[in-house]
Amino acid sequence: MILDPQKIELESMRIIQDTIGEYSCPPENLPVVKRVIHATADFDFLKTLYFSEGAVMKAREALIKHTPIITDTLMLTSGITKKYGLKIVCHVSDDDVISEAKSRNITRAIVNIERSVNDYPDAIYAIGNAPTALIRLCELIKEGKALPALVIGVPVGFVNVIESKNMLASLTDVPRIIAHGNKGGTTVACAIINAITYSVSVSKSQGMNTLPLK
Repeated sequence: MILDPQKIELESMRIIQDTIGEYSCPPENLPVVKRVIHATADFDFLKTLYFSEGAVMKAREALIKHTPIITDTLMLTSGITKKYGLKIVCHVSDDDVISEAKSRNITRAIVNIERSVNDYPDAIYAIGNAPTALIRLCELIKEGKALPALVIGVPVGFVNVIESKNMLASLTDVPRIIAHGNKGGTTVACAIINAITYSVSVSKSQGMNTLPLK
């Protein structure tokens, strides 16, 4: 029985690597795929996780420039590593957001996205729970009001989920990572962000001078 936390993670990653074998993808994508599988124990993501060309590298460049990360839930905000001074924004529980959503009869996630786009149109957007947030973000991108450094579109569920992901998939000029189908969730979005952040920190440790400042 393995009790040491680091050894548990290393053994988990070894099992994942042995299971996926010679999985073909750009090398920068593989740690993200493995981290998602590690977080979910679901190998379906080998088939459903989609990366637009250069998405991970563009996200890394954005993090180096201290680009904010916008999340759709406080749970996701809590799960993102805080080691590297990342700016993480989520207005979903702000009193004025709650009030506006109620008066307009829309989700708080939509208002959160609208306010975030107004303040940070070129941020990294991570959506793991609210397909309405992803739909609204896609609309704002089409309107030219947002040009995200990366969109992580992995909401989970049944209502509006596949439709929202298809909308994101159609935006070919936007760097994007999508979990196609009904699966996804906050855990998946968190795993993606942390894997990218960790890859930046590893580059720094190897002398490539790419770690975000703190």
